[in-house]
Order: sequence, then C-alpha cells, then structure tokens
Amino acid sequence: MFAVYAAKPNKEDPLAALEIGERPEPVAPEGWVKVNVKAASLNMHDLWTLRGVGIKEEQFPMILGCDGAGVLDDGTEVVLHSVVPSPGWVADETLDPKRTLLTEKHQGTFADSVIVPERNVLPKPAELSFAEAACMGTAWLTAYRMLFVKSGLRPGQTMLVQGASGGVSTALIALGKAAGLRVWVTGRTADKRAIAEGLGADATFESGARLPERVDGVFETVGKATWSHSLKSLKPGGALVISGATSGDATAAELQRIFFLQLRVIGSTMGTRDELGSLLSFCALTGIRPAIGTETPMTEARTAMQSMLDGETAGKIVLTR
Repeated sequence: MFAVYAAKPNKEDPLAALEIGERPEPVAPEGWVKVNVKAASLNMHDLWTLRGVGIKEEQFPMILGCDGAGVLDDGTEVVLHSVVPSPGWVADETLDPKRTLLTEKHQGTFADSVIVPERNVLPKPAELSFAEAACMGTAWLTAYRMLFVKSGLRPGQTMLVQGASGGVSTALIALGKAAGLRVWVTGRTADKRAIAEGLGADATFESGARLPERVDGVFETVGKATWSHSLKSLKPGGALVISGATSGDATAAELQRIFFLQLRVIGSTMGTRDELGSLLSFCALTGIRPAIGTETPMTEARTAMQSMLDGETAGKIVLTR
C-alpha cells in the first residue's frame, strides 16, 4: 500500500529520513480494526519521529502520522484517537506509564490504511469533514484538555496563548472564544498575529510585550523563549498550563514568583478517548472548526513536512487520500 514513512532516524536532517512509497498492507489482529484513511494531519511529533526521538531504532521503518479520519470496511466514518494504552489499563490513558502513540510503536496514518485498537476509533460527526476531523486527535485534543480539564478557567476570564499560529494555539483560540473567555495571543510576526485575530482573538501582542493587565491563565507550548513572560503575565493565583517546550526547557524556574503569587503550574499531555468524544460533540454543537492552513495530497508530503520544519504554518497542515 502507499505510505509516507521514516526509513531510519536522522537527527540532523530529518527530511533525509523521509520516504514516500510502498509498505506492507496491515492485518488487524483480534480486537483491532482497519481504517481506510481519508485525511491525516501533521504534528511536530512527525518531525521527532524522523529524528528518532521517542522511538527505538529497531522500530524503523515507521509510517508517520498520529492523527487521522477515515472509514471502516463497513463504511462507518470514524476519527482516530492516537493514544494507545497498555493491555488492561482502564484509567486515564495519558497517565499510563506504558502508553504509546501511533508512530512510536504502531504504524501511523500517512497511508492507505492503518490498524488501531477498536477503542481508538470514534464516530465522526457528520458536521465535520474528514480533513477537519483529522485535526482533532492531537493538537485540538491537547488544547481541549489544557483549557477545559486542567486550567480551571471560567467564562468571562482572560486567557493568554503564547504563539499565534500553531495547531494547539489556533485550537486554544477557537475553543476559548466558544467558551466565553477573553482571548489574548502573542505572535512573533504581524502575519501570525493577523491569523489569531482572524480566528477571533480579542487582542494580539508582540512576543514578550507588556500586557495591559495580568491574565487569569496562560497556555504555554513554547518553553524557554516565553517562560518568564508567561509567569509575569499571571494574576496572583493564576494558572500556567504547559503542553510543550518547542524552544527548550526554561533556564530558571522562578520559584519565588510562583510561591509568592501562589501561581499554579500545570502539566498537560494529549487527552483521553472520552475527552476526544466530548471535543467532537462540542465542535458539532458550536460550529467551531480547526483552522486548516494547507490541505494537500499525501504524495506531496515532503513539501508539507518542509513547511512545518520551516515554521511556515497558519493552522493545521492536512494530507488527504
């Protein structure tokens, strides 16, 4: 079958590890199902896989793609949940120390078909296209958990999103507006800030800019480059929710500020199957949709991956079959 895959890890030049060609057709064991992929979205995790981060060398070749939407052999339209818990795990799967994601142990979605455990497929709402549904499993689910499960923010409060145009950031803007929060966003360029404004952000600021007032919650995926600004932007008792650190770890924790102002620093990773179901229902009910910056055939995956590597994103990048 057709597939986009990492032939072997290449830490220094990830796209040199990218291959587009044929891979064996998967066979679903008992308790698993085959999904015929219609659309799949890119994530930074795909670049990490190409670099060999979070995956053992013997796992290669590895088909890329954490997220996707498609149809079962009986025609049922489904959305994929990419977190695969260990056998017998029944609690929050994001807390399972032996959990894995598609593309870490199991082959991914950038292919004609993918096999996943039966519990990892959810019905696709008719209101969402396959491309829109394919954005939900990682970036949008991560944003949903950060905002609705972890932050404790309420309608009418003010939230700050660090970074204006990535998948998680654009999801946070849309979800925050739909939930009745005042949404402020930082961005490195005027173009990226314009994207946030187009999604409904109430105000945008240059990265690191002093805000008109402190906020109730900050949503952080950048790390070192924005950490200090995030802490300084919070009201006493405010919440800083972190789901990534793309610029690296912070060099100083600023513990005095945290304890004196009683700030809450909260880690958040992906989301559960039930949370994905709630997210899908929320989008269907409210009419909010992911910002898709680029939609392109899987055969053009190399160009799409280069855009992600260069940071040329304006929402999600989606590959279609």
